[in-house]
This record gives sequence, structure tokens and C-alpha cells, in this order.
Amino acid sequence: MILGITMGDAAGIGPEIIVGAWREMIRQTQVQAVVYGHPEILQRAALLRHTNAVITEIQSVDEILPKGEASFSDVLTIPCIRCGVESVTQVPCGTVDARSGDAAYQAIIRAIDDAKAGMIAAVVTAPIHKNAINLAGYHYPGHTEIFAERCGVDDFAMMLYLGCGDNICSKDGLAVVHVTLHTAMKNIFGQITIESVLAKAKLINDFMQRMIGLSGRQPRIGVCSLNPHAGEDGLFGTEEMHIIRPAVQQAVAVGLNIAGPFPADAIMVDAQKGMFDAVVAMFHDQGHIALKLLGMHRAVNMTLGLPIIRTSVAHGTAFDKAWQGIAETGSMLEAFRVATKLALSR
Repeated sequence: MILGITMGDAAGIGPEIIVGAWREMIRQTQVQAVVYGHPEILQRAALLRHTNAVITEIQSVDEILPKGEASFSDVLTIPCIRCGVESVTQVPCGTVDARSGDAAYQAIIRAIDDAKAGMIAAVVTAPIHKNAINLAGYHYPGHTEIFAERCGVDDFAMMLYLGCGDNICSKDGLAVVHVTLHTAMKNIFGQITIESVLAKAKLINDFMQRMIGLSGRQPRIGVCSLNPHAGEDGLFGTEEMHIIRPAVQQAVAVGLNIAGPFPADAIMVDAQKGMFDAVVAMFHDQGHIALKLLGMHRAVNMTLGLPIIRTSVAHGTAFDKAWQGIAETGSMLEAFRVATKLALSR
């Protein structure tokens, strides 16, 4: 089994967290991997991280030898498929540049297409800079929307997942799905509907069923309110009464083990204690802040509803830390591990 990793923005921490985590990723999962990016930039990152990795350019995943035939030594070999414009090597670190945006986008598209063709079992993405992507002429708010469009799906969601540990009591981990994605706060009220809340609840239920496996129990799902104190019976807003609660009732009617809406400042405390396996958040920061406080460097970002597996680190390009050799590799390692688990479960 081979997993694909996209390099992310060349000016950010993507290249160095890939090479920094590579040995442990392969050792822990016992699978093979290929990077979609630029060999020269990866080699620079390998030198920065003081690894003995050797970057080998390949044209296709077909060139990767089966594990039993591969030659292993103390020197790490990282296969890389070149993507994007050659001038990406000239982009200064920590800067927003259309060239790095174009290279990042091209790597994503190549990896998606290889996954759709069955050449790789999953895609793990390093962080992109959204403005660089847009400067390159690709007008998307993030990875999630690129994957959804390329895969031809309309029913999808962004989710954060944190495995057992970091004070997460459930042995199956904790997942948070978001009803609205990368959008201005003023836009979220029009995007929260009974249908959208119900759709996200179904997607996260399907995901957690896979993570729970053959235990036979249903995932326990809690739903966040939108307004303070869950609206206080309409005093602080009526979305809970007219949208969120009816969506929960419909979800119960189709067999989900779901409850809510609960005040957003309390539900994650209960989830952390193991009362819920998954939480439906109404907007980006409502879910992200809480889960990252519980385990920033182990959180994994995923796109639900795709015909392929996609996981990602749960942080950004970190231009302020880029190319200093200090970037944390924990989220990349966990994203690779979760992608492997999901691929094997298929």
C-alpha cells in the first residue's frame, strides 16, 4: 500500500515536517509513501532537519518498488513526483507567492487524480497558503473545496479528529465536524439550515462507525448550539429552536444516536470526558479552538464525503517558523497514521 503526501506551500513548514516525520511515519505504519512536490525543495528541507534522507525523483507511482523488493539502509529514500513551476525553488521562505501557490495546487490535483485511479490509497496534505493559491489563479478557500470539486461531490464536510490520549477519554478518539467552512462570520447564519446540520451529522456518524469498528455500538454525537446558552429559549436567538433542534430530531428519526443542541462552551468538556465520540460544530472556530486546545500537535484535519481518503495536518503554513528547523511534526505523523488506518479499513 502506498500513501501520497502533498508538499504544501514551499515557503512554509510543509517540506520540513514531511522529511522530519518520514522515518517515524514509515516505521509506525509499515507502508510506503510518495511526495508530490519539488525534489530540490525537499532536499533542502532534509539538510535543514539534519536527516540523511535522499530525495529521489520519479515520474509515476508505478516506479516505487514493492516493499519486499526495496533496498533499505540507514539512508532514507523519499520518492518525489515533481509538480508545479520550476521557479518555485526561487520563492523566499515565509512569503506569499503565486509560484508556491501554483506548485501546491498542482501537487494536490496530481495526488487526487492518482488516488481516484487507485494508484495511492490515501492523500495526506501539508499546509497550503490560501492567498498564494488564489494569487496563482485558483480561487478556493482551502483544501476541502479543492478536493470536493475535483472528486465531484456536493455533500462533504471538514472535520478535525483527535485520537485517544491528550485527555481524550474515549478510546476511539474525538471528532468535530463543521456545518459551515471557510467563510466570513456574517455569512454563517444563512448557511446553517436543517438540511446542512443533518447532512454533517450523517457524515460524522459514518466516519466514527469506521473508527469504532466492529464493537457494534453506535457513535454518540453531540450538537453545538449557535447562540450563547443555546439561545436561552429564544432570548439570545431562535436558531436552536427553529433549525438545530429540528435537525437533531430528524437525525434521531433516521437512527442516529445524537443529542442537542448544547451550549458550545460546555459540550466539549463533556466530549473530552467521553460522553460523546463526535461533536457537530456550527462554524470553524467553534470546533477548531476547542479541539486544538485539547491536542494541537496531534489533531488531524479530514474531508468527509469523498470517494478517496484525505487527511491533513491541523495547522497552517507557519511562515513565522518556516525554514528554521523547529516546526512540530506531530500532526503530520498523526495524519499519516490515521490515513493508514482508514485505508486498511477499506
